[in-house]
Amino acid sequence: MKNYLITGATGFIGKRLIEKLNNETHIYAIVRDVQKAENIYGDTRADITFIQWSIDDSKTIENVISLLPEKVDYVIHCAANTDSKRMIEYPVETANGIVIGTRNVLELARLKQVESLVYLSSMEVYGSINLGEKRVTEDTLGDIDIYNVRSTYPLGKRMAELYCLSYYKEYGVPVKVARLAQVFGSGILPTDNRVFAQFAKSVISNKDIILHTDGTSMGNYVDTDDAIDAIMLLLNNGENGEAYNIVNEDNTMMIRDMAELVASEVAGGKIKVIFDIPKDNIHGYAAKTGLRLSSSKINALGWQAKKNLVDMYKLLIHEMTTR
Repeated sequence: MKNYLITGATGFIGKRLIEKLNNETHIYAIVRDVQKAENIYGDTRADITFIQWSIDDSKTIENVISLLPEKVDYVIHCAANTDSKRMIEYPVETANGIVIGTRNVLELARLKQVESLVYLSSMEVYGSINLGEKRVTEDTLGDIDIYNVRSTYPLGKRMAELYCLSYYKEYGVPVKVARLAQVFGSGILPTDNRVFAQFAKSVISNKDIILHTDGTSMGNYVDTDDAIDAIMLLLNNGENGEAYNIVNEDNTMMIRDMAELVASEVAGGKIKVIFDIPKDNIHGYAAKTGLRLSSSKINALGWQAKKNLVDMYKLLIHEMTTR
């Protein structure tokens, strides 16, 4: 039986990972609130141990290690704030959670001499970039405004990736970085309020989709289970010290085009898209970008995305209406 340590276990991707792992694994789930975690998981897995740890607390690493078995085989580091509004309200906590938290997880992995670690980064590390129709590979980066508190997320992710590379180069920690496009589909939590969830809720309530930007920023998307497959592939077959885009290239389009797709093909034309753009970015949306991610690097490892946007929305809406 392999031992997995997963951070962010009550988050969307962490929870889905745990659900998909087979019963020949034992999971040590890092959470901020054990009671919340037990309520979420119920009796779905007998082979899971919850460990309470705020990963940005460096002083408690030894305590966490004392609760782990002698051998931890794999680590998947999912924990991070993904709520754009909270990024603006709590930029210090956002930065600490990403940067210090990732450093602490890497240190734990070093001390436990794990076989493999995957860090879940984000396409936001690319910043503001526009290469037209050209796909962006992992070696190209754009600009990020350092005088915008919303940038604590993308800049924090960049620094966390550099920590990953540094721990690999100096200590040999076998870490791989998954730069995730926006992930949704099956498994989205009821509390999720990101743009795709808002679009799905508009379909369910038969209300028009309201955009608070001009919608010309490019979006890159991947289905939940396709992303999980990619993470597990990297865990077992990715190159140490390397970053990989996780995206379905067929699901790349402007936000406004996705909104129109949802209104016409998912809602069957029963709703429409309208614009209500505030003067300031009160909703905390990421900076506009023309980013079109390339999946060629992970495709070379044998991964192929399967689900398109319409299928992803149908899965999401089905789960939202049957919970």
